[in-house]
Formats: sequence, structure tokens, C-alpha cells
Amino acid sequence: MFLRNHWYVAAMAGELGPKPLARTFLDEPVVLFRQPNGTPVALEDRCAHRRVPLSLGNIVGNNIQCIYHGLEFGADGHCAAIPGQADIPAAARVRAYPVVERHSWVWIWMGDPALANPDTICDFHFFTDAKYGSRNTLFHVKANWQLIVDNLLDLTHLTYVHGRTIGNAATTMKAEVDVARREDGVTVTRWVIDAPPPPTYQLFGQFAGNVDRWQIIEHTAPAFVRLNIGSSTTGTGARDGIRVDGINMWNLNAITPETESSSHYFWGQAHEFSPNDLGVTDRIFAEIHRTFCEDIEVLERQQQMFDYDPTHKMLDIRADAGPNAARRLLTAMYEAEQQTRRAAAE
Repeated sequence: MFLRNHWYVAAMAGELGPKPLARTFLDEPVVLFRQPNGTPVALEDRCAHRRVPLSLGNIVGNNIQCIYHGLEFGADGHCAAIPGQADIPAAARVRAYPVVERHSWVWIWMGDPALANPDTICDFHFFTDAKYGSRNTLFHVKANWQLIVDNLLDLTHLTYVHGRTIGNAATTMKAEVDVARREDGVTVTRWVIDAPPPPTYQLFGQFAGNVDRWQIIEHTAPAFVRLNIGSSTTGTGARDGIRVDGINMWNLNAITPETESSSHYFWGQAHEFSPNDLGVTDRIFAEIHRTFCEDIEVLERQQQMFDYDPTHKMLDIRADAGPNAARRLLTAMYEAEQQTRRAAAE
């Protein structure tokens, strides 16, 4: 299940340069590159002539040149040159995708180009705002995109998968949880009051005793999840918005489906305390990176089990309230999108 009329992250800004980059999004092969002036371009990654991947070719001026017979295609997807031939057939073109560079990421629109409004791009300003120290990177995960969203919306797994870093028993046993559905996503709010800080929080907060801990998880369709996470010394007013004497961070996630069983997982970490201390930023990032590697191991094994028997039904428990709310919303959005496509085709 892919929702196409949405922006997705295609690449980290630094990944694009004068050489083509091949990626698959929503089961479609795409080639990304920059024109000499820095403008990002995304095209269907197969030449209109003999279907050779354009990503094997070279950038020539503002165009990409097929390595097989030298046809060149511009940013609009139209063939700009055919060696030894003056006339260019109208069919000599490939699909061009709308692209926007924002928040240190390059975004792509895989659906109807007429609907591609950059104002609807999910807000990840943390990566470019001097108020925050931040780093971001990319994982390739051999798992369905919705399994990754589920994982981020149900944090009870922290107790068992991430006990060495961001999880402890209180994460599951003492959490007060609220799930609220929005028009464009789901918000899960979790509070753990008067409990020991997990190892990573203790490392950076240097707490003398128990803490009040918040995990505010904002999912935006289809697959963006921003977590405001942190803790303050217990009883200092964190739940009332007075978040002092502690740590306040954002874990930022953008999942782009590659296929039904693989995903491009763009993520990063931002922090408000000591934003200019690169050492702090690197240490926080390393802690969360180690945590996410643990997630990936579980997610990929989970996908293998689905592959063995795709018809097997999952058992729901109370902790699944957030993931299930998101799945219901995404299914409704997918069905509405399919209905619109069918109506347009009639």
C-alpha cells in the first residue's frame, strides 16, 4: 500500500552532486542529480529508447545523458538531444517528478504533479535552525514502511529492545498514555512520572534522583514521525510546561517506501541544550544511532516473518492504540486516493 499524493524524502542534500544517484521509491526507479546551478532533478530511471537506466550515464550541462546511445533528457523529462538525429519524437521523454530542497533534505512528489504543493512538506526545520544542535542520516531497512511507523508510535518496546540506552522498566509499566487522531495523523502523548531516568537520559542530564519524562509523538501521514522527548527532575513542573533542570530533544523520522518490503529511513536527532557543542551533538547522535540499529535488527526479522506468511493476522494489545489509529487513518486515505484515481480514469 503506497500513498502517492504526498511529499517524501528522496535524499539527504549532501548526497546529490554532479553524478547520478539511483533510488527506488514506491516501486518506481528514479534517478536524482543536480544541475550545474545546484538545482535538484528527479527523473524516471530508464531511457525512453532502450530502457537502460539513466543513472548509469553522465550529466551533460543541465541534462542527463544515457550511457547506451547518448540520448539526453532535461529536467522536464523531454529528450533534448539524439546523436546523429535532428528530429526528436514526441514519445522521447521520461517521467519527471517534482522536487524541492528543504530542511537539509531533497523531497520528491510521486503522485499527480498538479497536486504537488511545497507548502504541505512536513516541518523538519530543526536541522537548519541554529537554535538546535542536530545531525541526520539514512538507513536502508529491509522492512515495510508501516512496520517502522508502528515501531515509533508504540514506545513500550524501549523497555525490552533498548534497555541499555533510552529504555527501562518504567517506560512501559508507569507510562500514562493518550492517543489523539488528527486529520493528517496521530499524536501519542506519554508521561512517565517520578521514575528513574534511563541510561542515555542519565548520561546527558546527570540527574540526582527520579525524573518526570515526556514522549510526545506526532505522526503525520503518510510516514513522518517527530518525537519531542526529554525529562526534568521530578516535581519541577514538566507536565505543566515548565521544563527546566533537564534535557529536551527531538527525534525526527521520515520513512520513504522503496518496495512493499523495504524502506529508505531518513532520521536525525536535535537537541536544545548546548546546541553549539558539537561534542554533545555527536555523543547524542551516537547513542540514538546505536538504539536505531537495534530497531532495524528487529524490524527486518519481523518482515521476514511476514514474508513467510503474508496472510497471518497480528494480535492487538493495549499498547497498539497509536499504531492502529495511524493504520486506520492511512487505509482511509489510501482508499480515498484510489477512488479519486479511478474516477479520473473513467
